[in-house]
Amino acid sequence: MTRITVVGSINLDFVASAPTLPAPGETVTGATLARHPGGKGANQALAARRLGAEVALVGQVGADSLADEALALLRAGAVDLAGCAVDPAAPTGVALIAVAAGGENQIVVAPGANASFTPDRLACAPQGALICQLELPLETVAKAVGDAEGFVCLNLAPAAPLPAEVLARADLIVVNETEAAFYDEALNALPGLVAVTWGARGAGLFRHGRQLAIAAPPPVQAIDTTGAGDAFVAALTLALLEGREPGPALAFACAAGALSATRPGAQSSLPTRAEIEALLETAL
Repeated sequence: MTRITVVGSINLDFVASAPTLPAPGETVTGATLARHPGGKGANQALAARRLGAEVALVGQVGADSLADEALALLRAGAVDLAGCAVDPAAPTGVALIAVAAGGENQIVVAPGANASFTPDRLACAPQGALICQLELPLETVAKAVGDAEGFVCLNLAPAAPLPAEVLARADLIVVNETEAAFYDEALNALPGLVAVTWGARGAGLFRHGRQLAIAAPPPVQAIDTTGAGDAFVAALTLALLEGREPGPALAFACAAGALSATRPGAQSSLPTRAEIEALLETAL
């Protein structure tokens, strides 16, 4: 079984589903509110676990009533949480998410205990492959990447400056269009693979700026895109670790993201391997 360590954020998401998203200064009413476990790190950990990997999550929650709720689906999914710390002085991270009827969303994150997860709290080197995002302090991400001995996936979200040696260590970098524009030509100079996601238009896989593969997601009825990118990251990482070629690996990841968008919430929407394979079969 493929082993993956995810070093990343843990949040509780408060999701307001409304007919439309508000413009600046506008109030939109008629929404419904739901609570879902979230955070890019937690989402990607559970996504990889549902796809069949053995997964450990390393991160931090607060000593409050939200922590158990934020970790509930990870526990139920048998993700190893031994590396998750508790900060008694900080609240569990929270994301405030507005979702429109077509699935588009707006997200504001209050990182809480994620922001105080400093490098000294990394208890040991990552085991197996490593997946990181940028919702923890950047120095913590840099240490995790530096300590890693296996395959490294860096999801550069949200975009932020990172030392060149950290970027160069990654075997796989995943960015969306906005993040790709932030890093610009620096991505083309890196030795590893770079995946760029284009939402409903699919994704491309590149090395040194040269396109290796392109894939479009199977047609689905999107209702909430929260977590779709995290499903993509986990699925692409696992597919590459399993030895799939760039084209099939990218198609697998696009299908994972598409399936996630058909369900509400982040972790509650993450698909299984069987569901992804079935969707790919019907799309042939």
